[in-house]
Amino acid sequence: MSDAKDVRSILVHAGRAEARRDGSRTIEAEHVLLALAGMQDSSAARMLAAAGLTEAAIRAALDSEWEQSLAVAGIAVRAGGLPPASPEPGRDPQIGESTKLVLRRGTDAAPKGARFGPMRILVGLLDSDRGRVARALQAAGVDRTALHAEAAEALAKGTH
Repeated sequence: MSDAKDVRSILVHAGRAEARRDGSRTIEAEHVLLALAGMQDSSAARMLAAAGLTEAAIRAALDSEWEQSLAVAGIAVRAGGLPPASPEPGRDPQIGESTKLVLRRGTDAAPKGARFGPMRILVGLLDSDRGRVARALQAAGVDRTALHAEAAEALAKGTH
């Protein structure tokens, strides 16, 4: 699979499907994380699963992050008690700012010029201690820094 096809498959197809499922107008970093976790044949998905980040665990962590973020504002909500999002099948969510940042961070990761596949995207996702993905990983009890180091090492060794 070509690099462009990897990225298109993750971001445009799977990430867009996740954004639609959430009723989102944009494909954000959390949608990309879910898309990566769903690519079970990739090293990035296996690394996420080994850290306890299956699709179900990521969804639970994102729900927990959402509840915690609202609690800070004094709003008590249980994600499981709300109706599911209303996906709009005809909507084509566009690449959001957090996903653009993931791509920039992935591009900047060493080694430069190497294949831009799932592992490079994972490195880009884990390269920040801010944002919804970082807060969700913290809520899940995942050591984001250690997972980032592991992904960066795998990328440096040529894992796609």
